[in-house]
This record gives sequence, structure tokens and C-alpha cells, in this order.
Amino acid sequence: MTLKSRNAIVTGSTSGIGLAIARAFAAKGANVVINGLGDADAIEKERASIAKDFGVTSLYSPANMMKPGEIENMVHEAEAKLGSVDLLINNAGIQFVSPIEDFPIDKWDAIISINLTAAFHTIRAAFPGMKKRKWGRIINTASAHSKVASPYKAAYVSAKHGLDGLTKTAALEGATFGITVNCVSPGYVWTPLVEHQIPDTMAARHMTKEEVISNVLLAAQPTKQFVTVDQVAALCVFLASDAAAQITGANISIDGGWTAE
Repeated sequence: MTLKSRNAIVTGSTSGIGLAIARAFAAKGANVVINGLGDADAIEKERASIAKDFGVTSLYSPANMMKPGEIENMVHEAEAKLGSVDLLINNAGIQFVSPIEDFPIDKWDAIISINLTAAFHTIRAAFPGMKKRKWGRIINTASAHSKVASPYKAAYVSAKHGLDGLTKTAALEGATFGITVNCVSPGYVWTPLVEHQIPDTMAARHMTKEEVISNVLLAAQPTKQFVTVDQVAALCVFLASDAAAQITGANISIDGGWTAE
């Protein structure tokens, strides 16, 4: 299977799951635009590594996922520089853990904006080109929390449930244009996002770090193992392939059995 001549945007891809997805697509021959926050030198190192390791064009967009104009410009600039946007992976996400009555309004707004609304803006900008070319693959990184809830994560759970609905709607609208739109819903993956939420969960639940990992993070996953970023990336590569052309509107769990109950 090859993605040679295909062009991808992966949001939230300067580290973690997004970076693994960008590298997996590049390994199959796709040109990639990475996007996200972080140290400028570290981001440039990752961008250059993708280009060198896989012999593809690798670009970086600093578009802020809370700013619709910047999101739209990112898509249009990618189309101008690469010729098309064929693969769109909405992976950007943030998290905050707090009881509802104490949940900061600005945190709610930011999580909904980055985890859900940004995906609407990227899809809205990329759809016309995909429809014109009669081909596209859109993959939204959701979560087991798109299917079930956990305490203290009101904004995240709401955003991921909304992303599932957006995925289904976009899938129906793109179905006759060769565009597939799907969610991948990982359980707990060991990433900076998960690692950084541990102190908040410790405070909210009055637990030690070890207790949070054992009794909260992996308690729901029957395999008692973290999902790896490479496993998520491999699923995304499959969904981008011709073999997955009839998979659309799906929310595919990769959660160690979490949502099997």
C-alpha cells in the first residue's frame, strides 16, 4: 500500500499521537503538514526528520486551533504549496480535569474549541477540494470518551461525543464524492496529554500517581496496557487505504476493550 502523491494535514502533530500519525503517513509516501505547539527548534527538528527519513515534502503550520481564520489559511496554504489536501487528520486536543461546579469557563471554551470546533473548520475548508477531486480521507482522533463518560471531564467528554456526531454528518455529505470520514477512539495512550493530566486527577480524586495510573487510567482497559501511538497510527494508515473505501461514518475503538462492556 502506498500514499505516494497524497498530501496530508495532521493537526496537533508536534508530539504524541499526531506525530506518530504524520510519520506513518510519510513512511507510506505522503507529503505532510504538521501543526501544533512547542519549542520552535524541536518542531523544526521533527519536520526536518520527516523529510529526511522518508524523502517527502514536510511542512509546518503554526495555525492556532482556536482561530478559525488561521485554520482556514492552513488548509488553503497546504493546497497552494502541495497541490491538494487529500488526507486530513484532526488530532489536536487538550484536557482539563475538574468537578463541574468548579470547572473554569475559559477551560470549557478552549477544550470545545480545540477538540471539536477546530475539526469543523478544517473539514469545512478541505471539503471543496476533496469533492472536486472525488477523493478524500478524513480521520478524527476521538477517544473512548466519545462513547462513555468519566467524572471530572465534562468538557472533554462533551467535545469527543460531538466529534463523533460531526464525523457521521460529514461522512453522509461526502459519501458520493469518494470521501470517507471516520473516528478512531483510543483508550489511554501514554502521551504528554495523559501524563500532564495526572496531577489534576491526583488532586481531584485524592490519589497518588500510582493509584491514578492503576485505579483510574488503566482500570477501564481490560488489557491493563496503554495503547501505543504506533498502534493508533497504523489504524489511521489503514483507514486512508483503498481497502477502507467502504468504511465511513464509523467510530473505531482502539481501547483495550474499555468500551466492550
